[in-house]
Amino acid sequence: QLVESGGGSVQSGGSLRVSCAASPSTHDISTFCIAWFRQAPGMEREQFASITEDGRTSYAESVKDRFTISRDNYKNTLYLQMNNLKPEDAAMYYCATDNRWIGCPSDERNFRYWGQGTQITVSS
Repeated sequence: QLVESGGGSVQSGGSLRVSCAASPSTHDISTFCIAWFRQAPGMEREQFASITEDGRTSYAESVKDRFTISRDNYKNTLYLQMNNLKPEDAAMYYCATDNRWIGCPSDERNFRYWGQGTQITVSS
């Protein structure tokens, strides 16, 4: 089970940190890829950040240098720090994982476990 939290509303240029807490009985975040996706109204869901089991991070160009993934293995929780938020960052944000792969797949169809999502709103 994955549970996101920390979403909300912020003005353009502001910051938010969202969390993705995993149930340790089913998902040990230190052993599998965790990816972040987002979906804005009328848009396809996109993967914009991920962290592999060995800690390698990857970011889409649209969020690089503004968003940072970190991981607390003790709390089995993943964090997404979002700085300098822009109106185009407004979306529903999801974390996802799957234990079948080494590394992070790019296709969302390869992720079987998803959180419920948390809404991010950015006003200009």
